[in-house]
Amino acid sequence: MSAIAAGTSASNTALQQVSKTFSGSNTTVSTAIFGITGTVRILKLWGVVTTALGNNHTAAYWRLNDQAAQLDITLNTGTALSSAAAGSTIIKAGLAAAALTLKSNAAGALLEPATAGGNEFSPFTMVKKTAAATNIEYVYTTTNTPTTGVIQFFCEFMPLSADGAVAAM
Repeated sequence: MSAIAAGTSASNTALQQVSKTFSGSNTTVSTAIFGITGTVRILKLWGVVTTALGNNHTAAYWRLNDQAAQLDITLNTGTALSSAAAGSTIIKAGLAAAALTLKSNAAGALLEPATAGGNEFSPFTMVKKTAAATNIEYVYTTTNTPTTGVIQFFCEFMPLSADGAVAAM
């Protein structure tokens, strides 16, 4: 088994993954996907649709929630993922002021960095709030009653503190 498949690599990175089934009904839904401990460098954050999403799955974005404040990881006006088919991919490819990127499998798709030798993912650092659950959440809005679909989320990270970790929720 490869080091990444086992959850770690020689460069002290780890990979967590979790699948979430969506059932929101005519509302905005916040779904905790990963819990943060200590300080971590998030190297890659992405999701793959494994069951087609409902025909009204809009304003999708990622945020940090420390139970008192919510900090945007991607633009909070979000991206429309309505009817995204299984195999479509969402990626944090830009700064927090940029929307998450949808690469639909309705046609072949390419995502590359802005400059040669760059990274198509946009890494960032997160710090857990003292004495509070601190989570990465996936947020979306739907007018379906209820919506449907499944996304498998992935987070590759590197601990920056002795207790630095990411756990699937």
